[in-house]
Amino acid sequence: MTRIFMFPGQGTQHAGMGGELFDRFPALVREADAILGHSIRELCLDDPEGRLGSTEYTQPAVYVVNAMALRAARAEGAAPDVAIGHSLGEYNALEAAGVFGFADGLRLVVARARAMARVTGGGMAAVLGLDEAVLRLLLRRAGLDAVQVANFNTPDQTVIAGPEDGLEEAEALLLDAGARRVRRLDVSGPFHSTHMAPAAEEFAPALRAVTLAAPAIPVIANRTARPYPANGIAGLLAEQIHHPVLWRETVQALDTPDAEFVEIGAGSTLTRMLRDLRTHQPRVIRHA
Repeated sequence: MTRIFMFPGQGTQHAGMGGELFDRFPALVREADAILGHSIRELCLDDPEGRLGSTEYTQPAVYVVNAMALRAARAEGAAPDVAIGHSLGEYNALEAAGVFGFADGLRLVVARARAMARVTGGGMAAVLGLDEAVLRLLLRRAGLDAVQVANFNTPDQTVIAGPEDGLEEAEALLLDAGARRVRRLDVSGPFHSTHMAPAAEEFAPALRAVTLAAPAIPVIANRTARPYPANGIAGLLAEQIHHPVLWRETVQALDTPDAEFVEIGAGSTLTRMLRDLRTHQPRVIRHA
């Protein structure tokens, strides 16, 4: 059996996430508070100032909850053979593989979130029920070059990103062409598109400042849908910000009859996507 730990990213946040995990891992919570300069417990459980939906707060919060869930899984004796993560979740996958420690990973996530939050004026939308090749053809024929495919999630779900006016025009176009639904995502910018190149450039120095070890277990990169090499991790993480997430290809690369997927973190987004992706329908379990 091959056990694959998978970590969700931004979009899975919700008030109350983490629950009892904060009481189980007080030292980790204190470490996070010291780095963030605010109470991560209060943000995740109560969100009194309504900041949980803001990228600068969302990404570190999801990273911390995922990290606590990883430790909860390990306490039960579970260990991964492979780790994967969707967008932000890739940082938890790399932490699970020993590429960096919890604190360095959180500092990277804080820097990434700040850089990404500065790119505004756009957003993302999930397109359901339309073939990805057809979607790309329709956008190209309509001259909507500013609207780009950002996440290849499942055969039935492709995420697009771009400026607000372009997304509005694309929504009408794609629905008219037969898309079952076009649903806007709760993010602040056109992530994983070329519009995010300034964020990747801003984030690069933070990556250079951290020592990145070779992964102790395979981690499949969103950027390439292939295992991270021992060298070149920083470059792939920078590129991930302004290139599409190859989630569909990532899961398909692990498609074996004996694969067991374990979702680690808040929500069940990745489990739902797996049910649309997997050929062999392996057992899927969650740790939150």
